[in-house]
Amino acid sequence: MSSTLSQPRVSAWRTAVFVIFALNGIATGTWVSRTPAVREGLGIGNSELGVLIASLSVGAVVGLIASSHVLAWLAPRRTLFVMMTALSLALALVGIATGVGSFALAAAGMVLFGFSTGIADVAQNVEGAGVEVASGRTIMPLFHALWSIGTVIGAGGGTLASAIELPLAVHASIVAAVVLVGSLAVVRNTRSVIEEEHADGGKSGGLAARLSIWLEPRTLLIGVVVLGFAFAEGSANDWLAIAMVDGHGVEEEFAAGTFTVFAVAMTVGRVAGIWVLDRFGRVRVLAASAVLAIIGLAVVIVAPNPAIAIVGSVLWGLGACLGFPVGMSAASDDPARAAARVSAVATIGYFAFLVGPPVIGVLSDGVGILNALLLVLGLIALAGLCVRAVRPPAAAVTEQHAGH
Repeated sequence: MSSTLSQPRVSAWRTAVFVIFALNGIATGTWVSRTPAVREGLGIGNSELGVLIASLSVGAVVGLIASSHVLAWLAPRRTLFVMMTALSLALALVGIATGVGSFALAAAGMVLFGFSTGIADVAQNVEGAGVEVASGRTIMPLFHALWSIGTVIGAGGGTLASAIELPLAVHASIVAAVVLVGSLAVVRNTRSVIEEEHADGGKSGGLAARLSIWLEPRTLLIGVVVLGFAFAEGSANDWLAIAMVDGHGVEEEFAAGTFTVFAVAMTVGRVAGIWVLDRFGRVRVLAASAVLAIIGLAVVIVAPNPAIAIVGSVLWGLGACLGFPVGMSAASDDPARAAARVSAVATIGYFAFLVGPPVIGVLSDGVGILNALLLVLGLIALAGLCVRAVRPPAAAVTEQHAGH
């Protein structure tokens, strides 16, 4: 593939994908850092907040299930154009709904936010896989590192907005405008040629072929790995700030700052993960990551004071950081069917975001938010038991070495 594109074209493509990942991270970081403000503005408890987050998850799962078909219909570039626009509008809608105290409107905004981010997530990962092939080197963790950098920026903005008591409606609208303008400025440079240049009689494009992906054992096991790591990452995104406020008795600003520290750890881990993965391989790295995430979670849960909990959040972030990008790379080992496999694996992974928020919310009302996070330990342990599935097939390994 690299021979069909000039180096400047590949560079522009890579830069566009970096920007799209970062902007998605900014939107997510903005949302998760302001969850206490959403709860306060709507006058709801943890159970209702869990339902609100589940609205996002339902939209995301519906989007993920439809993503491979939408990509086949619109192609990745137009898909990103439409979904990044919808994502921006949804973020602004949630902020406005919180400002007027409308739970129903906020839930509708979260459904749209989840639907658009779910499809945009698959599209950006398909684009990332295309850049990997065109560049001839591992790069997916760096794309996800840019997403993490985006969450740091978004969470940092959320921390500042909380400190100066900026109304969420104003804050969310500003961020939505930045995300919209930024994404529309670069999306024209995206160009996924995975499906085009590896087409073989329509194998990758037909509905039946895309659905048959769900019968592949390796794809399903990769999905389980992503499920566990997504739960570890997503539970921090959704509940870490709340856990610090309710479980450790800190102020909202401290809680938002804790999530920022977590996001920084995720970012550092993903940047360093390029070297670590090349040195030790996918399987050993993800096995060690699962152990690290479990330790970090345990520290956050049992920490006697908030300072120690921050240390746990660092370990938690370092442990959770590589599961999703490595799962996406593993799902893309065969470029000819990358879109369908990425869609399937991401859908399984996002099941954590569908089931996790309401379950943790309900559990937290009964046993406390910190004890509710024990649920995450079981899923990350399950992921650790399935990490052999991400080992590249022999053919993929041979092709990768040839590319280098």
